[in-house]
Amino acid sequence: MTKAESAYELVREQVLRGDLVPGAVIAQATLARELGISTTPLREALRRLMTEGLVELDAHRDARVTRLTAEEARDLIEIRRSLDPLAAGLAAERRTREDLAEIRSTAAELLPLRTDPGTAELLTHRRFHAAIYSASHNQMLVQTLDGLWDKADRYRRLALENGRTEEDLDRTHTEHGALVEAIAAGDADTAAAVMLAHVDASLGARAVARLTSAAAQPVARSLRGIRGGRS
Repeated sequence: MTKAESAYELVREQVLRGDLVPGAVIAQATLARELGISTTPLREALRRLMTEGLVELDAHRDARVTRLTAEEARDLIEIRRSLDPLAAGLAAERRTREDLAEIRSTAAELLPLRTDPGTAELLTHRRFHAAIYSASHNQMLVQTLDGLWDKADRYRRLALENGRTEEDLDRTHTEHGALVEAIAAGDADTAAAVMLAHVDASLGARAVARLTSAAAQPVARSLRGIRGGRS
């Protein structure tokens, strides 16, 4: 692994883990010293992260972690509402014995996502969904969904800041179980329907609601100010 590749992996992990928070300025000289490299391979790593939408670079060579927006959160959910059910339905139709064993195994390892989850907790959910995607035997679909996952994790962390109720956790657990059983039974329609409900109630969907509400608040305050000035 080159220094630039190593820097890419380390900085990417810091962004996805939330150590480098959305909107934070990246002090490149300081970060390069912490990583034990020069700023040249770090800049190369940041350019690569920019192509993934995780980092922004401007003409003055400043770097900043990409902010979370209601628009991107919405876009992610809209894409997942189409592609995740498709993958689940195809998995029910095409899964092999080995696929089903992997789906059951990853389902048994799922850890509940509570406030400020660690990488391990998030990884169990990624493995479970990845097992379903893989069972679709549609490589383009697998690659597309896998590429969305890292961005989606940042929004999951945002939604988890407000915590989850036991009812939320129970519903998610039930949905995971229903997905496994529908895929095992070869019931494509049920698998797709359960996955759609799962996406609609997901942490990503909660992030959309939170960010949309936050974006609307300044507008509401501005309108109240205008009305107050007219009275």
